Amino acid sequence: MAEFTMELNDEQKEVRDWLHGFAAEVIRPAAAEWDEREETPWPIIQEAAKIGIYSLDFYAQQFFDPTGLGIPMATEEIFWGDAGIGLSIMGTGLAAVGVLANGTEEQIGTWIPQMYGDVNDVKVAAFCSSEPDAGSDVAAMRTRAVYDEAKDEWVLNGTKTWATNGGIANVHVVVAVVDPELGSKGHASFIVPPNTAGLSQGQKFKKHGIRASHTAEVVLEDVRVPGHCLLGGKDKLDERLARARERAKSGGERVKNAAMATFEASRPAVGAMAVGTARAAYEEALEYAKTRTQFGRPIIDNQGVAFQLADMRTRIDAARLLVWRASWMASTGKKFESAEGSMSKLYASEVAKKVTAQAVQILGGNGFTREYPVERMHRDAAIYTIFEGTSEIQRLVIARTLSGMPIR
Repeated sequence: MAEFTMELNDEQKEVRDWLHGFAAEVIRPAAAEWDEREETPWPIIQEAAKIGIYSLDFYAQQFFDPTGLGIPMATEEIFWGDAGIGLSIMGTGLAAVGVLANGTEEQIGTWIPQMYGDVNDVKVAAFCSSEPDAGSDVAAMRTRAVYDEAKDEWVLNGTKTWATNGGIANVHVVVAVVDPELGSKGHASFIVPPNTAGLSQGQKFKKHGIRASHTAEVVLEDVRVPGHCLLGGKDKLDERLARARERAKSGGERVKNAAMATFEASRPAVGAMAVGTARAAYEEALEYAKTRTQFGRPIIDNQGVAFQLADMRTRIDAARLLVWRASWMASTGKKFESAEGSMSKLYASEVAKKVTAQAVQILGGNGFTREYPVERMHRDAAIYTIFEGTSEIQRLVIARTLSGMPIR
């Protein structure tokens, strides 16, 4: 088991510097354009694929880093470049985590490569969980999956919303209800292969931030997928449902549902996204404060500005440490006994909102214009306290974990 460390090794530092170079030279210069266009930045994804950043191999190397720091380190650097483009590059990873968390080795080997495509034909993937009436309340999910035993097929019907890459993805991972009586414990995840009949894109959302990332509804109308597209397989699902029914009768410990298994694994990565955005805004504000003069001196000479920058940097470093701890725990198989994954996501996302707002304030009127990137960073940061579990839900998870009580 890898010991927890705050020091990156030489290989990790080399990867970090390589990613930082790509973020500075390719992502940053294109960020404002793709934010205005509100379109998927396919040329940037293509460039990332050409040098090996957008690939299954790179993702696997970081995911299986024994220290657990590969994914958060890589994510922070890419999101330092830009959150919208960063999510376009990293968004496929959420679907990949869904397969890794719930799938068999054969499913992992079959479907994850198809999520990325190749250098000459890049693809993206989508994880579809939220619904118009079921976001934080996963028990309210209505998308149904019914097994057709005669054909060994699952039939999916429903509407998903807020799906990153929804409708444009090569592979969709869809969470659906298989046993309504079990609530959130009666869910399962399914692969919807490319060009499957009945799946279509619904509304594409025009967003406040992360505009370069495609977000849309996914409509499923009598979508038929083969039995082998049930992640984990039917035998495993039947066993899990049987345990859930037995525990429901006895009032025993509940089992985790398919969507929550994915979110638990990805929350520290979302924290790393937030850290990257916060760090970018802090650095912009620091440089501005050192060069902007008022009353004959740089504004950083004023305690009101300097103390804000001190607090910003302190919060960013604290957020990164929480993210790294949770990532190390997940990688080494340590249980989140105090909801450490939720802690990292909660704190980092709140820090991103706070720090980007402070950056806008330090830049004053300039910070309120699109001529300076902190305006975009402030808009982007708003999403971190919302997606993959709002800050309120994270606090609920933490409080329930600490108290052992069904707090509502």
